[in-house]
Formats: sequence, structure tokens, C-alpha cells
Amino acid sequence: MASDTLVKISINDLKPGMYVEKIAEQKGNLQVASRGKVTKRAIVASLKKRGVTAVIVDTSKQFIPEDAPPPEPIEQAVHDIEIPTPESKPEPVRKKVTFDDEVAIANKLHKKGKSIQKRMLSNVAKGLPTDIAVPEEFSKNLVGSIDRNPNALLCLTKIREKDDYLLEHSLNVAILLANFAQYIGLKEEIVQELALSGFLHDIGKIKIPDKILHKPGRLTDQEMNVMRDHVVFGIEALREMDIPERMIRTVGEHHERLDGFGYPEGKRDDEISFYGRMISIVDVYDALTADRVYKAGMPSQKALQILLKDTPDKYDRELVQKFIKCIGIYPVGSLVKLNDETIAMVVKHNEDSPLKPVVKVFYSLKGNHYVAPQDINLAAKTAKVSVEKAVLASDYKIDFNAFFEEKIAI
Repeated sequence: MASDTLVKISINDLKPGMYVEKIAEQKGNLQVASRGKVTKRAIVASLKKRGVTAVIVDTSKQFIPEDAPPPEPIEQAVHDIEIPTPESKPEPVRKKVTFDDEVAIANKLHKKGKSIQKRMLSNVAKGLPTDIAVPEEFSKNLVGSIDRNPNALLCLTKIREKDDYLLEHSLNVAILLANFAQYIGLKEEIVQELALSGFLHDIGKIKIPDKILHKPGRLTDQEMNVMRDHVVFGIEALREMDIPERMIRTVGEHHERLDGFGYPEGKRDDEISFYGRMISIVDVYDALTADRVYKAGMPSQKALQILLKDTPDKYDRELVQKFIKCIGIYPVGSLVKLNDETIAMVVKHNEDSPLKPVVKVFYSLKGNHYVAPQDINLAAKTAKVSVEKAVLASDYKIDFNAFFEEKIAI
């Protein structure tokens, strides 16, 4: 069974024609331990009735219900109940921590990631060997932080330095891609591989001339052809590091598009792997929202609208929709203006109330000054404020990066 075909979905997204590999989430203490085909809607209704909230489906086993052979009924799964015993232990639950407990650790990890990126790029530029064990270990630590509390590192993807785009972009893609992979239920080893793929995906850009790489404006056709070579340069560098071919394929496909107008190979549709589709979405999202020396990044909401608009021509529609759910309407780390004239940073989603996240208020527009950080759950009945709109720190000339370092990431 290929692990890259296993996807976690909500029970609300389960449809006839899908094959359930196992039950992922279920209310109560009982664990369903069976699998089978979903041949009719009544099966989905039965699973919902018995408290199943999420399942793992095997996309390689999809079928057309009308033409399917006699199925292995999924309803049998709800009768095959197994109570965990000392001899049949459930998988260990990873320890979760609060945002405030993880953010200082995540901040140090983020800085270390930039340092490793800088060293790797220097080695590639000079033709020196790179010890892949270093970024591999870093990627494992990155996934570990996401396991404990994903919001800490997600927040740091919004703390940007204009001059560090190349370093920060690859690091952010690693964070966003690993978080996305966890969100859709991929296995731990795949999450770590995707984190490393994201971390390495733009390593070939160090071989692109600075005048093209940092040009403040649209590239000419000739310059664009040079820029496109960064993918090939990256693949060559990764092969020298003895990276597994499946990861090289993921990296090599981050600029491919479903309509065949991507590069370097112009792949289309099913020629692009599942992971290649994932990394292309994350790569574009972070690039659109990033601050550059010559332009400010766009708000997350606008970037997500662009991604959705370009489906299904360029990007996988289902994956884009899942990514939007994963990121949220107000992504963690983004800033919002509240209706009491304060500015706050989003620190957590409320899945049941996506327009009412948990925020950390830190600035008063009435007095134009910072205030002691205060967490507010906007979905709570006691909340007296609400989001007015998403904003950027530059809109109000707020040096949020400095405030974050001094008052939040401590």
C-alpha cells in the first residue's frame, strides 16, 4: 500500500466511490478496526450516527459505485469494535503545549533554520559538499514543534525581514507544507520528508545571478528562462546530497502546473505527483504574502483568493480547498483590526467559528501605542469585540517584528 495515497478527510467529505482504509477520529473511547468500500450514502450516514468524525481514505482504490464488484461493506466496520487492552495499546498521544510555552522554542528554531539555509546556500554556490544530516535533523525538530503546537511556528512565518526572502521563504514553505501534511492526515515520516523537501526546494536559486534573482520588477522572457533554471540547479545539488528520488521529484515539481504551462518539464494533470501538487500551492501562497525589498506582501486573504481562482487550471482544486481550511480565513500570525480600535495578532483558529479566532491584542490605535499583550477568544460568549478587517503592520507603521521579539517570543 503506497503511503502517498492515504488521505485524512472529514466524515462530511466522505462520498460513495471512496475506499476507507481506517477510522481516523471517533467520538467516545471505542476504536473501529476495519475497512471497506463506501458504496452508498447510507453508509456515510451510519458512520456519522456512530460518532465517526474523520477517516483515512486510500485514493488509489477509488471506484465507480454503479460498476463496482460486490463490495466489502464499510458498515461492517461499525460492528467490528475493539476495546484497547494492555496487549493492544493505542498509538502514544504526543504532548501538546500552549502557544506561549512553545513560541520561544519555535523562535530559536526559526532562527536556526535561517542559519542552516545560509550555510547550505553558501556551500552550493561554492561547489562544496553539504551534510544532509543537518537539514534532516532540523526538519525533524521542526515537525516536533508543529506536533506540540503548530501555531507557534505558523506565527513565525509572518515575521519577515525584507532582505532575507530567500532564507525565509524556504523555511516558511517547510513549516506550511509540514502543517498542511499533518492537517490532511499524512504519516509522520511523510510529514518529515515534506518538511525537508520544502526546506530544500529553492536551493538552486543561489546559482541565479543576483541582478535577475532580486530584480525589482517583471523579468524579461530571457531573464525568466534563466530564472527557471533554478529548479534544474536544485535537482542537481540534491542528487549530490544523495536525497531520495521521491523527494527530488517533489522539489522538481514545485513550479509545474496542471495545465502544462509550468516548468521545468511542462508536466500536466496526473504527471504531477500528489506531493508536487501540495508544494506548488504552498510555494505560491508564501511567495505572494512575502515582503520583498521592492514590494510589500499581499494579505493572506487575497493570496488564497488567487489560488482558488487558478483552480482547477493550475492547481488541484480539492487540495487548495483543504489548504484554505488548514490556513484559515485569518491565518495564525496575521494581524487584524478589532472594532474597539485595537490591533491583534491571530494565535489560534476556531474551526467552528472561523471568523472568530483567538487573538493577542498588542496595539491601541486610539493612543497609537503598544499595550500589554492580552489573549481574547473572539468566539467566547464573554467576548465584547470582533474582527473589523485583516490588516498589515505597514498599514499603521507598526514595527511588529521588534515588538514580537521583545514582548511575545520570550
